[in-house]
Amino acid sequence: MVGLDFGQILITYIALSVGIINVCLMMGLIYYYGRTYQEVKSSFTIGLIYFASLILIQNVFTTLFLAIQLIFPPAYISSISEVHEPIKPLFFINLIQLIALIILFRITRN
Repeated sequence: MVGLDFGQILITYIALSVGIINVCLMMGLIYYYGRTYQEVKSSFTIGLIYFASLILIQNVFTTLFLAIQLIFPPAYISSISEVHEPIKPLFFINLIQLIALIILFRITRN
């Protein structure tokens, strides 16, 4: 069974790094939303906390999935090689989400 080539490994590391940044940004947003809720007690802010929490969970799972790609390359998981197929789509999803989260984080801090 052939392992991941250098390009796939590089994309996986970049996607994993972006995923970790996304998780950190989501934790920051939840922190800011929590502080805002303590001040204004708004149901809208509670909705933002729930939304951010769900996106955080999604990012944690995506990041863990990408980490598994590096821990168990295709040579070790020969019976389920399709596990390694979504690396590029996950990279682009993480990248687009990173841009959106940076914009949201910047707006939230002001």
